Amino acid sequence: MDKKDRIRELVGILDRAAYVYEQENREIMSNHEYDALYDELRALEEETGFVLANSPTQRAGYEVLSELPKERHESPMLSLDKTKEVPALADFLGEHEGMLSWKMDGLTIVLTYRDGELVKAVTRGNGEIGEVITNNAKVFKNIPLRIAYRGELIIRGEAVIRYSDFEKINESIERDEDRYKNPRNLCSGTVRQLNNEITAKRSVFCFPFTLIGMDGESGFATRREQMEYLRELGFTPVEYRMVTAKTIEDDVRWFADRIADNDFPSDGLVLCYNDIAYGASLGRTAKFPRDAIAFKWKDEIKTTTLTAIEWSPSRTGLLNPVAIFAPVELEGTTVRRASVHNVSIVEELALGIGDSVDVYKANMIIPQIAENHTRSGNDERLQDIGTGLRSINKNVPDVCPVCGGRTEVRMLNDAKTLYCTNPECTAKKVGMFEHMVQRDALNIEGLSEATLEKMIGLGIVHKPADLFRLAAHRDVLTQTEGFGEKSFDNLLAACDKARTVAMPKFLYSLGIPGIGLANAKLICRELGYDWERIVSATAEELRDIQRLGDVLAGNVTAFFADGKNREMIGDLLTEITFEAPEQTKQSAITGKTFVITGSVTHFPNRDAVKDYIESFGGKVAGSVSAKTDYLINNDTTSNSTKNKKAKELGIPILSEEDFLALAGE
Repeated sequence: MDKKDRIRELVGILDRAAYVYEQENREIMSNHEYDALYDELRALEEETGFVLANSPTQRAGYEVLSELPKERHESPMLSLDKTKEVPALADFLGEHEGMLSWKMDGLTIVLTYRDGELVKAVTRGNGEIGEVITNNAKVFKNIPLRIAYRGELIIRGEAVIRYSDFEKINESIERDEDRYKNPRNLCSGTVRQLNNEITAKRSVFCFPFTLIGMDGESGFATRREQMEYLRELGFTPVEYRMVTAKTIEDDVRWFADRIADNDFPSDGLVLCYNDIAYGASLGRTAKFPRDAIAFKWKDEIKTTTLTAIEWSPSRTGLLNPVAIFAPVELEGTTVRRASVHNVSIVEELALGIGDSVDVYKANMIIPQIAENHTRSGNDERLQDIGTGLRSINKNVPDVCPVCGGRTEVRMLNDAKTLYCTNPECTAKKVGMFEHMVQRDALNIEGLSEATLEKMIGLGIVHKPADLFRLAAHRDVLTQTEGFGEKSFDNLLAACDKARTVAMPKFLYSLGIPGIGLANAKLICRELGYDWERIVSATAEELRDIQRLGDVLAGNVTAFFADGKNREMIGDLLTEITFEAPEQTKQSAITGKTFVITGSVTHFPNRDAVKDYIESFGGKVAGSVSAKTDYLINNDTTSNSTKNKKAKELGIPILSEEDFLALAGE
């Protein structure tokens, strides 16, 4: 096996082992096996000079910036001319050979390497000025931090997030309105984070599609040579095929056949001349370079009849519009539904029942409405009713389809969105209770969505505390379909078991926006597992907790400032008690703040060091500041940025041995 391929294989194996250990609390290999593979990886990296950004040997402490600096590109980054016609691609090529590749749907990034090191990464921005995101690029999944070439090398690539990762991230976001619409939007926000720990967790990939220069010269005659050289250096170039005017139709079809199984988002193809000198000789127009052209998929569009608009409710009260239409075949599948996203789009399309609409699959995947030919729902006026905007578009309901309560249109991210204003809405209640009883919250087994709906419908459950008062309703529930004496007794036993709960799980169960179980644990630990202190904490106190920030701190204080929430919690606390928190071990590191940088040898990775410190009641920060007590770096004499900062502030720099001695190990 090639040494670089072995490096990739080792990084994958070690990353998997670390993930299972850290996230699933189990081991798939012994420490001895891990250390042996780690040592092999480090030796290969030193021998080849090839190091992947996600290599466990490179997991540096995460950095938090105050802002992203802007930088002007040396030459404007122009957009490409576009076509949806395959014959136009053949005409473009003429007698020349071309390179056809995916047009990745993400964010264009310019990477600069000097003396074998990644020194700068800049976004495309407006084509003339981009943002410097070097901090974030260093945690991309598949770009090397070090390469064998020692001169200056500049490449352009596309940063993307896979559909599978996009779906997982959206699933972890509780509120529907906070979820991302597509992987491109998620990627754009991710690569521009000020805290690159967030970027690292979202698995950004970057695929180079052109080599801009090597010490001012490309060094290659063809695009293909460029791509293969980048592959030799350890990059993952965008997938491509060499084409001619005679083969272009078959080659386009080859890509089209792979869209359904492609985990990376794309919105078409790019065709460029393989001969670099010839392409450069053509120059550019005011808007487009002449050496390449973009091919946008020619959407398969079918005309059908809109039969209904459903408004799908969530536990936050948001009502999402979904267009229902007569079934049509698109890209090989039968399609009956398409999300319309919000009220603004319903009004822009002037949707009305019975309208003749064109539907297609965006990027051949996601059903969308392209056009409404009859536009019967053309009343787009809004009237101000004091508490919010009221839409009088006849397809935007005045009442919630679930509870019949009044609806209200509110502005969210510059778009009109529909909400149910009834706090007693069944959909809200079912969603709230469903969240509250899940395993990571109160963990009441046997309370499915269907069971909760029955209980709410029967008037048995109005508020969370009612879940622990079901014994009074035995006669009603045991006569309900799906319930018998045994199942009722099992449910009572599950509720009784849930009466004792860990405080972080209780805090998470309340459904405070943005407060998942990890943040709930953090808040409880930092505020001493003192419930009254948590409830009365100020925004300033919460902001001081690492990772929370202004938005989450504001969400917590706003939730507890609401009198109805306080009343609900007080009632619930008459039914449950908190488990005693785990006793924090005491040592010289208790209460101290550490920053960890560089590779580690006594621990599997730096996250394991962090867990160890926190088990003693210590804290771990991402950057050195006046609040830092110790910097952990096995290379105590290096001139790294963190070492320099620590020395300036008089902060001790500890090796792992020094640190373990301090901890009393």
